[in-house]
Amino acid sequence: MDNLENKSIILFDGVCNLCNASVNFVIKHDKKAQFLFASFQSDAAKEILLHFNLKNFDSETVILVEGQKLYDKSTAALKIAKRLDGGFKLFYAFLILPKNFRDWIYDLIAKNRYRWFGKRENCIIPSAKLKNRFLD
Repeated sequence: MDNLENKSIILFDGVCNLCNASVNFVIKHDKKAQFLFASFQSDAAKEILLHFNLKNFDSETVILVEGQKLYDKSTAALKIAKRLDGGFKLFYAFLILPKNFRDWIYDLIAKNRYRWFGKRENCIIPSAKLKNRFLD
């Protein structure tokens, strides 16, 4: 975990089609390559979660790790959007809404993501060009 101290890492459900599409979206709009990625199914994600004492975490969320801070659900999504290229930074303004309300909407989508968007049998395998952005 020490060698990732200054990195921003996005943890995601690697078998979820919506989650994989979201990762691809972030990659496309992250021209500075600020984010690294790890699926919850990877050893790297398991190590990160253990570092933060999250043995029983909610896998229906995205997690953003920035240094020694961890963000989940809508807060993670909005913090990610803030750092993307283009007008996506504007979504960060939704942070003024109460977290309970933001997370209620997030949870509604998360609980239905497999039904609405489908599920893969296995995690995606990044291309050789993107391999360095994914932690194993």
